[in-house]
Amino acid sequence: MICPFCRNDDSRVIDSRPVEEGTQIRRRRECPECGQRFSTQEVALLNIIKRSGATEPFSREKVLVGVRKACQGRPVDEDDLVLLAQRVEEALRGTGQAEIEAHDVGMAILAPLRELDEVAYLRYASVYRNFASLEDFEGEIALLRALPSNASSNSSTPSSASKRTESSVKN
Repeated sequence: MICPFCRNDDSRVIDSRPVEEGTQIRRRRECPECGQRFSTQEVALLNIIKRSGATEPFSREKVLVGVRKACQGRPVDEDDLVLLAQRVEEALRGTGQAEIEAHDVGMAILAPLRELDEVAYLRYASVYRNFASLEDFEGEIALLRALPSNASSNSSTPSSASKRTESSVKN
């Protein structure tokens, strides 16, 4: 590692500690030439292979931007979105692969988003899976009803307004 003070191309590691729940390593280093100390952080690279074939580093911020759009106007806290992006990154890193298809990133977003907010999930899925007709939405809604997520199974009984909506959909 090059010393940021004297540009010497050697340094000695004094201390190493895991940070960010073990996904990064912070190293305290000392330059043998000038004696200055400095810190570095190491992260395992996770590259995303886009549809065009180009690769780019994984970005939690890109996950957040997409999920924020789906959650617009929904009662979802920013902290929940940050946690979702972290869960997605952990799931992707947990595969042990250094390069992941962009499609797999979208798939990794769907499950935690469904647990967070089913309406936001439906919005995201409609764009991500290219819903082309009302039948696509109806099929996905039928799946949501058949396989309730943790969020919907933990909620109380539906309000009378949602009961009216459900009965009108069935008719």
